[in-house]
Amino acid sequence: MAKKVLTRGKFDKMQQLANKDGVIAALAIDQRGSMKKMMAAADEKAGKEYSLDQIYEFKELVSSELTKYASAILIDEELGFKGMKSKDPSSGLILSYEKTGYDANTVGRFPELLKEESLTRLKAKGADAAKVLVYYDPHDKDEINDVKKAFVERLANEAKGADLPFFLELVTYTDSIPDAKSREYALAKPRLVLDAMKEFTQDKYGVDVIKAEVPVNWDFVEGHTADGVQAAYTEEEAAGYFKEANDIATKPFIYLSAGVPTKTFREELNFAGESGTKFSGILCGRATWRDGIQVYADGGRDALKEWLDTTGKGNVEELNAILSKYATPWYDVYGGLDNIEVVDQAN
Repeated sequence: MAKKVLTRGKFDKMQQLANKDGVIAALAIDQRGSMKKMMAAADEKAGKEYSLDQIYEFKELVSSELTKYASAILIDEELGFKGMKSKDPSSGLILSYEKTGYDANTVGRFPELLKEESLTRLKAKGADAAKVLVYYDPHDKDEINDVKKAFVERLANEAKGADLPFFLELVTYTDSIPDAKSREYALAKPRLVLDAMKEFTQDKYGVDVIKAEVPVNWDFVEGHTADGVQAAYTEEEAAGYFKEANDIATKPFIYLSAGVPTKTFREELNFAGESGTKFSGILCGRATWRDGIQVYADGGRDALKEWLDTTGKGNVEELNAILSKYATPWYDVYGGLDNIEVVDQAN
């Protein structure tokens, strides 16, 4: 394998984002629109009045308490500015660079960056990496996907100039199957996820880490379905989809939790590891802290802090135990540390 050349800035920041084993054991709390909905619903249930200050404090406490056990945190500045400051100093910082959501009135789910930001500005604010989410249907029309491909190429050049790692979060979809929780979509999901990875793991896109979806819908794996639910794939077929990622990826990839329950995400990661998937970690969000939202709405700051120090901590540590067993260092995809040549950034 030819040596992988990385600039000193990107290499050092990748190491900062990983734990001592080179695994990215990261927490994600960059939700914005969905966070507002979750907090408002929890307040309504608790009979309280909703305010943005609650979200600021919630993200602050999650960051302060749980980054003690995570190698990095992904957060947004818009609602997470307090959380950026409260994280543990040893934990790396990944900042979101895209606007939340997409224009539902325009076909294509096109991405858009925060207009007041740049990667140079995010770096100056302490970011060790930037994350951008792109909704992608690999089988969509060329006039839609060419826009997204060019978008990622421009991002890569900006990241190169800023000497900052670029995390690409791929969330797949297909407009032909609007119900993403259906069995029909479950059958389509593996090819959507793997074909998206195959595209953007190419060198021309300059992505440093792919934040990937699990390639199956766990609720439709034989042996793991609810009563009366017809499976979409056998365990052997599901394992094949997980293993296929190894043949596709030429860059480190980590799994996102996609809002599934904590127990489900643990099962997915164990299955991925047992299937021989060489994933380099996780960026786990709601599966870690979601239940704490109602705790906070019901009992306030002290109740949430106690929950985070017990249940929240336990959620993170259980995931860390799985990673220590199955995840591989981010640099293994390049043949290991000895096969990486670190150079100064070109002027």
